[in-house]
Amino acid sequence: MKAFLLVPFAVTLVALALPGASLAKGASEAEIVGPGLDNPISLAVQPVGEERWQFLQLVETTGFYPAVFVRSPDPMLDERPAGDLGPKYTITYVMPGPNNEVDHLVQDVYPYAEPDPVTYVAPGQRFFGTERTRGGWYVSTTALKDNLVAAGLPRTPPGDGDGPGFPWTLAGVLSVLVVAVVMGVLSAVRIRRGRQTRTVTA
Repeated sequence: MKAFLLVPFAVTLVALALPGASLAKGASEAEIVGPGLDNPISLAVQPVGEERWQFLQLVETTGFYPAVFVRSPDPMLDERPAGDLGPKYTITYVMPGPNNEVDHLVQDVYPYAEPDPVTYVAPGQRFFGTERTRGGWYVSTTALKDNLVAAGLPRTPPGDGDGPGFPWTLAGVLSVLVVAVVMGVLSAVRIRRGRQTRTVTA
């Protein structure tokens, strides 16, 4: 698996130095589903290792924290960015809360949007008992797409380039077979008509 791009150094140091605080104040797991994926992609903050780094960097580049917790300055947008965003993927985060409660927050991700990847969190999703997500649209950087590709998404949108898409090879074979059958039927009809003509003439 390819290494994820580095997130801001200070953010990573804080996350690694304070694992208890990280678990208490943020997501602990993420599951990614969407087109081109045969199985969901799962990442978690524990145990410590490559998957932890991948998880922390994914959460950072998706804009998860400003979408959940109100920040100043606020990078979230209330209106959908213009243009074709491309295929949508869904990330479901596990949020441990007080009293052993667990919430699930959902984020839509558009890794192939141009010129930059875009994410969306619906406002008002509940977590930590009484808290609600700030929500909105977040314009990320190409680092988000690179992180998702490293996790298992295709490099290009499904159906374009190296991503899984329409089985053109199979379609070509079927087309050749259909043409062969049609030509065979037409040949048989011509032969039969020729025999009938010779019989009538005789």
